[in-house]
Amino acid sequence: MNISDILSRVDHTLLSQNATFDEIKLLLTDGIKYGVASCCIPASYVKSAKEFVGERLKICTVIGFPNGYSTTDVKCFEASDAVKNGADEIDMVINIGWLKDKKYELLLEEIKAVKASCMGRILKVIVETCLLNDEEKIKMCEIVSASGADYIKTSTGFSSGGATAHDIKLFSDNVQSHLKIKAAGGISSLEDAESFISLGAERLGTSRIVKIVKSMEEGQNCDKDTAY
Repeated sequence: MNISDILSRVDHTLLSQNATFDEIKLLLTDGIKYGVASCCIPASYVKSAKEFVGERLKICTVIGFPNGYSTTDVKCFEASDAVKNGADEIDMVINIGWLKDKKYELLLEEIKAVKASCMGRILKVIVETCLLNDEEKIKMCEIVSASGADYIKTSTGFSSGGATAHDIKLFSDNVQSHLKIKAAGGISSLEDAESFISLGAERLGTSRIVKIVKSMEEGQNCDKDTAY
C-alpha cells in the first residue's frame, strides 16, 4: 500500500483542550496538502475552519465528547449546530453507562436521533472499546449496524486505550456489510495504519500519520506516492 492511499483514509485530528486556531489552520493546511479524508477538530472551530478551507477539505467534529453521557437532546443539538456551521462529518460518543445497563433500545434510538440531526452528513459512532468487554463490543456492532450510522469507531483517544488489532478484527467479523469501521487512538506508525486497514478499517483517526509523512519528506525528500 502506498502512502497516499493511507493518507486518503486519515481523519487528521486535533482535539486537545488547548488547541488554538493557528494550530487548527496548520492542521487544515496539511490536510489539504496531503489529501486526507477529513480534519477532525473541536466544534467551536468548525465555522471558521469551513470558511478557511471551503470545498477543498472535509471538516469533521465530535459531539458528546469525550464521555458520551450528555442527554440525547444535547447530542442532537450539537450535531445540528455543527452541520449548520459547515461540518461534513460527525463523530458521536455513545452513552457507555447505558450499554453497561443493557439499555440497548435507548442506545439505538439515540444514534438514530443523532443521525437524523446530521441531515445527511456522515455519522461515526464511538463506542470506546477500551471500556468494553467483547460481548459489549459485539452488541454495539449489532446496534450501530441497525441505526443508520455510517461508521463504528473504536475510541475517543481520551480514555485508557485506543484501537487494537483484536477490536478491528472483531468489528469486521460482526458488523453488517454496509457499516464501515474507523480505528482511532494510538495509531503511531505507517505500519500500524496499514495493519488496521488490512483488518478492515476504512478510516483512521490519528494526529501522527501526516506528521510522519512530513518528517519523511523533510529528512529524505520522500515522494508521498511511493511505497514505503
